[in-house]
Amino acid sequence: MQKPLDQLCQRLRNAYGDRIVSVILYGSAAAGDHHGGFSDINVFCVLREVTARELRESEPVFRWWRALGNPAPLLMGEREIRESTDCFPIEFHDMRERRRVLDGLDVIEGLPVDDRFYRAMVEHELRAKLLRLRQKAAGVMQDRELLLRLLADSLSTFCILVRHALRLAGDEAPWRKRDIIERAREKLGVDPGPFLLLLDLREGRRKPRELQPAIVLEQYLKQIQAVIDGVNRLGGAAPASLQQDSGSRPANPAG
Repeated sequence: MQKPLDQLCQRLRNAYGDRIVSVILYGSAAAGDHHGGFSDINVFCVLREVTARELRESEPVFRWWRALGNPAPLLMGEREIRESTDCFPIEFHDMRERRRVLDGLDVIEGLPVDDRFYRAMVEHELRAKLLRLRQKAAGVMQDRELLLRLLADSLSTFCILVRHALRLAGDEAPWRKRDIIERAREKLGVDPGPFLLLLDLREGRRKPRELQPAIVLEQYLKQIQAVIDGVNRLGGAAPASLQQDSGSRPANPAG
């Protein structure tokens, strides 16, 4: 993974020059829980500002990076970081806890995250991803291979959101997927069975023929809903310990 990251940084530097403020690796790759067949390499690129010029200059770099099977880097202007922590608390909390600076400054160090909408954002993302999963599953119910792939592909996203459900509940919230699922069993009363089946499938511990996709789907949907119900019960306020972790004061949305 390091070689393409080095190449990406060089291409970004060639494209933007001294307009680059920071390039940061985040997500499963930064947390040591990356699985090449299913996990993305997520990169956050901060520039002095992002205009149409920067977007034009990014096209060949981003096209090359996507051809390697990765999502395009997130582009954000330097000022935008301070103004948007209330909109992206999930992403900024993840980067605060696990990141690797690939180039430039560590713009996340000491960044206060505004948690006023954190619980609502976690619930929104869980519900939106559940709706999307249902929508996609409805189109592949008769194709066991595609259905299993869909479920396995969705697991990383839901594990991230379960982790944030745990944070909202005041838990330590581990990073590795198996640890997240086990903690969710203890703290949220979630049955880990369907999550573990899909992890086993992703890691080659189980063969697709050993699973019944429709049954796994039914159990998986039920446990995702259990997580949503748990987040919904938490109400609007984050625990005091979580608010303290966000910094001495919330980020000012007005800058």
